[in-house]
Amino acid sequence: MAALRQTPLRLLASSSVRRAATPQAIRITTRGLASVTTMPPTDKDPTPKKKEPVLKKFQIYRWSPDEPAKKPHMQEYTLDLNETGPMVLDALIRIKNEQDPTLTFRRSCREGICGSCAMNIEGTNTLACLCRINRDASQTTRIYPLPHMYIVRDLVPDLTNFYKQYKSIKPYLQRKEPTADGKEIRQSIQERKKLDGLYECILCACCSTSCPSYWWNQEEYLGPAVLMQAYRWLADSRDQMTGQRKDMLDNSMSLYRCHTIMNCARTCPKGLNPGKAIAEIKKMMVQSS
Repeated sequence: MAALRQTPLRLLASSSVRRAATPQAIRITTRGLASVTTMPPTDKDPTPKKKEPVLKKFQIYRWSPDEPAKKPHMQEYTLDLNETGPMVLDALIRIKNEQDPTLTFRRSCREGICGSCAMNIEGTNTLACLCRINRDASQTTRIYPLPHMYIVRDLVPDLTNFYKQYKSIKPYLQRKEPTADGKEIRQSIQERKKLDGLYECILCACCSTSCPSYWWNQEEYLGPAVLMQAYRWLADSRDQMTGQRKDMLDNSMSLYRCHTIMNCARTCPKGLNPGKAIAEIKKMMVQSS
């Protein structure tokens, strides 16, 4: 048993002798069955140097229903960009967590999927989670809620009417009869491709709230986002209610308030083209008349 206990020590000692012969080797000293590792000296300083702070100002729209007599105003905050994530949403979260817990805004997925954090940043309607912070510290970033909407609080717009309009187009598959074999409703590859550029809409309302026609007539005009979703179902080969869907749009306000200003296509954070979808609906209306 003594010989077995001594064997690892002899092997370890012999290996340490061989390694010591190589330049800048790691020396291994045995103490019983344990080993102590000694690293060669280095000229580099292991402690990283602290970066110079990059102080960036953010001016954010503030209004609270708790103080209705107080007019909306812009409130300024300052952040060190070296300690802040790259997106505007990162800055808003940090301001709320560290400076002002009363700041109110919507957020959820942080990946440009839910559309919750839609707001106006530097004059453009976009998603805060997809909008990079301008790292020019000499310029102040200004953040507002979506324009021409009633405000619930701070950066939170009231989207009640927007979702009511979306509900009015019946955004779901409608059929008069089931399939003959009782299985799923099939589509060809060509028919499926017609839905590309339509189904990706996340209903963030960036396009509708950038449209002057929607600003002036949003009680009756459906707006770019809802009309694009209306066309998504008109273009779906599986839907059998095309006639009823077109009848719902056949009036002077729901569809024809679009004047092809095309703000909707320029501002869409997903790169979609609601203006083209609206033009396709108008073409369908003419062909059916």
